[in-house]
Amino acid sequence: MSVLSVRSLSKRYGSVGTFALHGVSLSVRRGEIVAVVGESGCGKTTLLRLIAGLEVPTEGEVLLNGHVASTARTVVPPERRGVGIVFQDYALFPHLNVLANVMFGLQAMRGSMRQARAMETLALVGMQDYTKRFAHELSGGQQQRVALARALAPQPALLLLDEPFSNLDIVIKEQVREEVGQILRAAETTALYVVHDLEDVLSVANRIAILKSGALQQIDTPELVYQRPKDEYVARLFGSTNLLPGIPRGDGFDTPVGYIAAAAARGHDAPVTLSIRPGDLEIGTTEGDTTAAIVRQTRFRGDHQEVVLGLLSESGMEHELLLHTGADRPLHIGQVLRVRPVAGSVRVLG
Repeated sequence: MSVLSVRSLSKRYGSVGTFALHGVSLSVRRGEIVAVVGESGCGKTTLLRLIAGLEVPTEGEVLLNGHVASTARTVVPPERRGVGIVFQDYALFPHLNVLANVMFGLQAMRGSMRQARAMETLALVGMQDYTKRFAHELSGGQQQRVALARALAPQPALLLLDEPFSNLDIVIKEQVREEVGQILRAAETTALYVVHDLEDVLSVANRIAILKSGALQQIDTPELVYQRPKDEYVARLFGSTNLLPGIPRGDGFDTPVGYIAAAAARGHDAPVTLSIRPGDLEIGTTEGDTTAAIVRQTRFRGDHQEVVLGLLSESGMEHELLLHTGADRPLHIGQVLRVRPVAGSVRVLG
């Protein structure tokens, strides 16, 4: 059964304003973690606010555990939805210590039960030894865990997380996001993330929903969104990629930079757009199935170097491709290489 169902949900500000969200439909099953991802202004925070009951939809409806929570005419108040929220800035009360912050949402319980539940949740997030500290005495990662404990303490049917890692520095972000994923799975929490950076949820989310200009572009598992992106927008959310027009021929594609062998050609009889990740290009040594390229630029990226290659098409125009190769492999501008896609790495968009 779906804990959350969003049906044809739209939000427009003003009677003639543009839609911040338009016709979005998705569901979140019990125990599932779904991430909503997109560029700034795509409507992901608007979607979260509509689900939380902080905004009224223009069209469509929100259902929680099969019951209507929002329509254009009726909105169940946020406090009656059984939904927990972790805000981007954590929103901890500065005048309350850690224990009091977590107990705040447990007003319906008796005193001893409130404290016991708060301590149980703090133990879940590893903050049981910090009960007397205040927000300003905690690191960013610790504040985030306290905010998560406060949201989980009332045992909400659904947990909403709004850009939960955006305030963390890069050194601890990866550690904290893995910890949060483990906590949510341990608590068997049904959750919906709103994030800007796909890396924040790739190892956590069961499914990823991609928004663009208020519309849902694609929703699928992280693996399928990566392997079978619907379009260029979705493909580029995963980082740099090389896009080439391709015409199917046999077991490959004719492209502006020559013939590319790819099993993905089977089943296609019309022109397509191909996506080849920079890390899926390799340097070859013989002509065979490789293409000649000239090194135009190199950029050191720490664990690898990013190489801009120029490839001459049959029409004489030069096309650029990005290649990621080992940082310990010296390459110089003007050097001629032969490159080819790694077997099975060519993706067909759509």
